[in-house]
Amino acid sequence: MNSDADFDYLKTLTDSDDKKTILSELMTVYGKDVWNYAYSMTRKRELADDVTQDVFLKVYRSLFTFRSESSLKTWLLTITRNTVLDYRRSAYFRRITLVDFFASDAGEPSAEQEVIATETVNRLWEMVLELPAKYREAIILFAHHQLSMKEIAKVLDVSEGTVKSRLHHARLKLAKLKERHNDGTER
Repeated sequence: MNSDADFDYLKTLTDSDDKKTILSELMTVYGKDVWNYAYSMTRKRELADDVTQDVFLKVYRSLFTFRSESSLKTWLLTITRNTVLDYRRSAYFRRITLVDFFASDAGEPSAEQEVIATETVNRLWEMVLELPAKYREAIILFAHHQLSMKEIAKVLDVSEGTVKSRLHHARLKLAKLKERHNDGTER
């Protein structure tokens, strides 16, 4: 969806003046993206659940402040990032690395192909989660959420040049991590 479509969509829902219906729609459409981004930043499932809940509470309270300066997805991911940063500043946040399960929705591969694909994806995401936060955020917003450089810059509140630099460094670090994992000299 582009910004105009997002705004028209939100505007159509707001004509009903039923904030609960609007929130429910946003949670259905974007809930998984918000949770995945929160998890990628916190690396803790329970904390991602809390962040996601807080994000949608904030969205509910400020639902009519959406100005279509960005897409709804960008707006929600920005709120998610800021909420995670708030959690990090609080004493509640602790760094724990967990591995997320990412399933592929491809056709009907064999059981063996599914296991191999799942292992490959899990290893890749494990390596992404090992990256320093600034690189991890950039690569996840680009690869998983498929945001443009401009949208990533807006979410991270940095310049597009900084986004390009972080993506470049993230790719280099991932290549080194992959090399180490393949050599059996992890970490």
